Amino acid sequence: MSNKIKTVVFPVAGMGTRFLPATKAVPKEMLPVVDKPLIQWAVEEAAAAGCTRFVFVTSPEKDAIMSHFSDAPHYQDVLEARGKTKELALLKAGLPENAEIIKTYQDAPLGLGHAIWCAHEATGDKPFAVILPDDMVQHTTGCLAQMVAQYEKCGGNLVAVENVPADQTHRYGVLDPGAEADGLVEVKGLVEKPAPEDAPSTLAIIGRYILGPQIMDTLSAFKTGAGGEIQITDAMAELIGTVPMNGFRFAGTRFDCGNRDGFLEANLAFSIAAADADSRDALKQRLRPLLD
Repeated sequence: MSNKIKTVVFPVAGMGTRFLPATKAVPKEMLPVVDKPLIQWAVEEAAAAGCTRFVFVTSPEKDAIMSHFSDAPHYQDVLEARGKTKELALLKAGLPENAEIIKTYQDAPLGLGHAIWCAHEATGDKPFAVILPDDMVQHTTGCLAQMVAQYEKCGGNLVAVENVPADQTHRYGVLDPGAEADGLVEVKGLVEKPAPEDAPSTLAIIGRYILGPQIMDTLSAFKTGAGGEIQITDAMAELIGTVPMNGFRFAGTRFDCGNRDGFLEANLAFSIAAADADSRDALKQRLRPLLD
């Protein structure tokens, strides 16, 4: 079986209120981790997994995201004139040469499920990936590339999962897990944002999905769930028994960049990883007094 995932959806229409006032004028997805915005890290991860069609579900107030992936003639002319070939390459913003960029709008904040449904014309009748740029995973092999390799074995709907503290289950879609083998966890059921006492486990979905085309038909019913929103977790749960559903325990360290602590941790971790050996040791020395 071959399920090559070529299309990836980025739901980036949210307001980013947890980072106000920084996000009043700058989209949350454009906040930098080291020297690249969150959305570029996500695009590079998708490209490394073999994706060539990049679907941005955005809002009219967030044009900066699309501008980041557009041509920049002024920069290009100046850099070419100065012979700055390395900097010229950076203008591609992580996109592969054969990239197709598609923009669609989510007109109202009706939930993640609705944001994904807004991409239905672009995804068509093929399986597709979803990346939430808030979630960064640090590993030599990107989280989505790991998932694509697994998906070619299992098909269906596949989500990245990790165990979270019991008192944090109310922030996630949580699995009712079944049998587990080779990093794949059978999903018997799903609960969106359960209270700790109601959670079937602490195994939670993070911001990486590979979804079959059937999900769009389910989402098109516009059923609301937790918070009065259209939840992707509910749509996936509805398809259990009809479409195979698995969780995937990915390799790597996940950073929740949707909150300030996780964003800071990601910047530190990726800065240290990017430094050469001597610079890395010096950076650790400078950071140590700040952490005591």
